[in-house]
Amino acid sequence: MLSRRLNVAVIGGGIGGLCLAQGLKQAGVRVTVYERDRTADSRLQGFRLNIEPTGSVALHACLPPALWELLVATAGDPGPGIGFLDERMRPLILIGQNGPEHDPLDPTTSEHAVSRVTLRKLLLAGLDDVVRFGKEFTSFSRADDGTVTAKFADGTTATADVLVAADGANSRVWAQLHPAADRTALPAMAVAGKLFLTEENRRWLPERLLAGRNVFWPRRDFLFTAIFRRREDPAAIIARLGDRVRALGLDPEHLLADSHDDDYVLWAFIMHRDSLPASFASKAQDDPAAVRELLAERTAGWHPDLRRLLTASTPDTLYQTGFSAAEPLDQWETGNVTGLGDAVHQMPPVGGLGGNTALRDAHRLCAALTSADRGEEPLPRALRAYEADMLRYGFETVREVVRNTEGAITRSTLKRSAARWFFRTCGAVPPLGRAVFGER
Repeated sequence: MLSRRLNVAVIGGGIGGLCLAQGLKQAGVRVTVYERDRTADSRLQGFRLNIEPTGSVALHACLPPALWELLVATAGDPGPGIGFLDERMRPLILIGQNGPEHDPLDPTTSEHAVSRVTLRKLLLAGLDDVVRFGKEFTSFSRADDGTVTAKFADGTTATADVLVAADGANSRVWAQLHPAADRTALPAMAVAGKLFLTEENRRWLPERLLAGRNVFWPRRDFLFTAIFRRREDPAAIIARLGDRVRALGLDPEHLLADSHDDDYVLWAFIMHRDSLPASFASKAQDDPAAVRELLAERTAGWHPDLRRLLTASTPDTLYQTGFSAAEPLDQWETGNVTGLGDAVHQMPPVGGLGGNTALRDAHRLCAALTSADRGEEPLPRALRAYEADMLRYGFETVREVVRNTEGAITRSTLKRSAARWFFRTCGAVPPLGRAVFGER
């Protein structure tokens, strides 16, 4: 089969789009990323992201080996398994606490608590000739020769063989390609924050909160906590991996400069929107005192250390958001415009599955485009197979996350009591727990 070398245009420089670009560059496929942010450091903020094996496999495959090792070194160990507890910090069931230790460099088994700041810097590393900043996409048009042209707000255009929508939940590319695509607003609202691990805070924080990830299942609402502690100090990382990073033409000191993210406990408190004061959403953005007052009221009777976690967190880290989810799509007639991540299958942030699914998309799409670029299969067939697979697992994940969100915010006393009884029973009867949750 004769090879027609491809030119790929990616709209959006989030983790999915940049992972795809890294993979395509490694494979020798021409790729350009068009990002509306004006500079590379426009997004140096945010909370940790838990990279599960699905995401680890994708990053390991798409990044140069030295950058993969750098990512693992700068990440944190999220801790073994996950704990389910009640609001008084009494364990219901602890899952995966005594499992085997995994090599953090093995992507098939490893999990990583990754700073979004550092992840973005590493995904941008070596892509100076690939990423174009200040490019706000407006529309695309297709030509009879099989190419597609993207148009930008500054009046410029870019023509490619394939256009990839990686521009997030409000994707303009996807809106033009599938104008009937819709999203459903869920009746949930979350407030999240960080409690930094100062010496003072370490003295009173319970070991359970420092051990890893926890789900608290009270009689109303829902709380998730996780720990972010770096595996290595940046200076030690540079001493160990610096030469390998320099061999890629990168400066490790510059790459890790300003990427330090202090260790902290992350928490996310999820509530049913209809149970909140009508004015809360507007107040929460600019009034940390209002957030603390609400959380103090809703956690009356909780363990005092959990209440302190919520109210003692740094005010400028507080963040509130509503939830929505993409409606399922039937597979369409494959063309030269496709998509990945939230542009296609947006989901609530519960469980952190959205980022991992976007990385999985990037990995699968990279393989499809590389196969077509090398002439191993026609481009339409490669994209059709990718889209069918992506729609299947992508919307399966959306449904899973929506179910979990609905369970977290249900106001049914019967359902909440049944869930607590179920978790407690699985914890008290080890064979049942293993049957439901696997090895514990």
